[in-house]
Amino acid sequence: MENGRTALRAQIHQWLLGTLIVGAACLAGGCDSKAGIEGTDFGADLDMSSEISSSPSPVAAVSSGVGAAPGKPNAAPAVARWAADLQGRGLDELADRCWTMAPPNIQSMYAEPQIIIDALAGPGVSSGQAVTWQNAEVTVTAQDRDIATGYACPHVYPTGGELGFNDADARHTVRRFLSRSMGRPLHPTDREDAYPLVCAAGWTWDPDGTGKPATAPLAVNPSKPGAVRTFVDQSIKSEWPRGGYITVSVPVTTGAGDQTKQIYTLKSGSEGYCIGDVSG
Repeated sequence: MENGRTALRAQIHQWLLGTLIVGAACLAGGCDSKAGIEGTDFGADLDMSSEISSSPSPVAAVSSGVGAAPGKPNAAPAVARWAADLQGRGLDELADRCWTMAPPNIQSMYAEPQIIIDALAGPGVSSGQAVTWQNAEVTVTAQDRDIATGYACPHVYPTGGELGFNDADARHTVRRFLSRSMGRPLHPTDREDAYPLVCAAGWTWDPDGTGKPATAPLAVNPSKPGAVRTFVDQSIKSEWPRGGYITVSVPVTTGAGDQTKQIYTLKSGSEGYCIGDVSG
C-alpha cells in the first residue's frame, strides 16, 4: 500500500511539473498551447458555431463515488455526469462538453482522471458560489452556475496551491465574447443572460494606478451580433499590466469591415473573469 501511495505521489509530482513548465512558457508569451502553437486553443478545422451532437453520459456507477454536498443536492449528480465522461471519453471530447473552460486548462487539469475521482469520493463543501471536493493531492471545484445545468465541469488544482482563474481563462472569456459578437457562440446556450461575461454595471477599475477608479465604458455590445465580423484566434494574447487586472489583445475585423486590434481589460471574480473595458 505504501509503495502504491509513493508511486501515486510521484505521478502527481510529474503531472504538476509538466503543467508548471507549460504554464510558465505560456505566461511568458501570453499564449494558449493546446498544440504548442502560440495564441491558440483550437485546431484550424474547428467550427466554433457547431453544436454538441451527443448527450453527456448518464450518471453511471461512478455517481455513487461522488460525495454529497450538504445543502447542495444537485452538486454530486452534476459532477458525476462529468466524472463519467472523464473516465470514458478523451480530453478532446471533454473540451467540446466543457466549452466554458479554456482548452489548455482541460488538457492540464484533467490529465490524471483517477486522482480526481479519488478526491471526489470525499464530502463536498459549499462555499459562496461553488462546491469543493478535496484530498491530499488535488482540490476539485465546481461553480454553482454550472451545477445548475446538470453537467458541471470543475477546475482542478493541486491541494495547498493557489486557487483561482488563470490567463487562459481570461483569453477564453474574450474568445467567447467575440464569438457571441459574430453571432456564432461556442454553444447555443452561451448568452449574456445565462453566462455573464461583462462586468456588472457600476464596476470600477483603476488601470493607471492613480487610486481614482472610474466606471469602465464598453466599446462593444456583447448582445448585438455583427459587432465583430471575424477575429484571429491564433493571435489572442494576454499580459498582466498591473495588480489584479489582465489585458487580452486580439486582431478583429469589425462589422463595418475595419481591421483593428482590440484590447480587453478583465478582472477576476468569484465565477471567473469579467470584461470591464474594450478599446481599439
